[in-house]
Formats: sequence, C-alpha cells, structure tokens
Amino acid sequence: MNNDRPKVGIGMLVLKGKKVLLGKRKGSHGEGEYAGLGGHLEYGESIEDCARREAMEEAGIEIKNIRFLCLSNIKKYNKHYLDIGLKVEWAKGEPKVMEPDKVESWGWYDLDNLPSPLFACEPNYIEALKTGKNFFDS
Repeated sequence: MNNDRPKVGIGMLVLKGKKVLLGKRKGSHGEGEYAGLGGHLEYGESIEDCARREAMEEAGIEIKNIRFLCLSNIKKYNKHYLDIGLKVEWAKGEPKVMEPDKVESWGWYDLDNLPSPLFACEPNYIEALKTGKNFFDS
C-alpha cells in the first residue's frame, strides 16, 4: 500500500426484475471478475449524477430509483477505496459494451445464480440487498 488517500468509488446493483446486470472486467484491477456498473466520483459531482453518468458511459443505459445500499471500505487489489454501493433500477436501453478496454460483455444474471468470480464489492452488495446490512469494514 502507498500513502495516498483512499479514492471514492460508486458501484451499482442494477436490477431488472429479479436479475442483476454484471460485466466481466478486463484491463484493470479485478480482471476476469464480474462487476456491476460503477466508477470514480468526480470532484463536485453528486452521487446520483455519478451513477447516471457511469451507467450511460459504461453500458449505454438509463437508470431510475437510485437508493443507498451500503458503504464498504475495500482494501484489495493493492488499492484502497471507500465504495458507496447503490441499488438502482434499469429504466431503458439495452446494455452494450461502451468501453471495450474495460469490460468484455454485459449480461443479466439471476440473483440466486451469479457468475464467478465476483469483484470485491459485489458480495457486499448482495448481502446488503438480502439482509439490510449496510456497512462493511474489511
């Protein structure tokens, strides 16, 4: 670990009925792991605006009903993030790979039959969704 301050990440559990949108990461930390939409909170940006921007930039979709899900202190991949997990609903658009250097493909997965391996924050999101736990300090 270095002496930098933790970064702020925004991650989303995008739901469409009982399915969740996940993509297989590539070209960065967590390569080969399945993750939802997300990215860095930009200076001066609201959390909701960040979520909407990332959904459009990464998958070309619109989201709605943005709600807080959980807060995770992630120290994995030799990085340190304060991750704000959000529960959002798919609004419109078919997910497509908008950043081919960062994700192989997008797919809708049943919440009870998720692909493996999952990106570090995803198990926290699933636990938060199922149990209501909203703070993970790993």
